[in-house]
Amino acid sequence: QVQLVESGGGLVQPGGSLRLSCAASGSIFTINAIGWYRQAPGKQRELVAIIRSVGSTNYADSVKGRFTISRDNAKNTVYLQMNSLKPEDTAVYYCTADVRTSVVIPTKDYWGQGTQVTVSS
Repeated sequence: QVQLVESGGGLVQPGGSLRLSCAASGSIFTINAIGWYRQAPGKQRELVAIIRSVGSTNYADSVKGRFTISRDNAKNTVYLQMNSLKPEDTAVYYCTADVRTSVVIPTKDYWGQGTQVTVSS
């Protein structure tokens, strides 16, 4: 089993910053891609940013230039630095990881419980 635990959400004013963290634990052999999705009320879950084991990244167009994703492989942790936050960034942010638990078992996607980010004055 693999667990993903997010932290760092909260209430911030427009233009402010937050840093989300997601720590993966459990029976981890390797983590391929790991990253963040978000879901606002009444909307579909959408990709925010993802980082692969080789370090390549993808960002949603709406967050490019404002958000930065990074990972610490030794700690099995991914971070999302969010700057210049806007009210439209308000959502529940979910961590997801593509994890291999054994050399012979295919990778599987795992999800965290989510952390609320609210951008409001």
